[in-house]
Amino acid sequence: MPTIRIEMFEGRSDELKQELVRQVTDAVVATLQCSPDAVDIILQEVPKSHWATGGRLWSER
Repeated sequence: MPTIRIEMFEGRSDELKQELVRQVTDAVVATLQCSPDAVDIILQEVPKSHWATGGRLWSER
């Protein structure tokens, strides 16, 4: 059972997240030759104030 964890900024619509989940599931099924029911995807939405790149918070950009 593959489990995919995706961390991303918060604020995307449920429709976009559903499309992401569908496409990632399809890619895993095609690559690993497994059932879609075996694929777990965990979406973790992170505020920009809790994510930094290059020493700067994304909320400061």
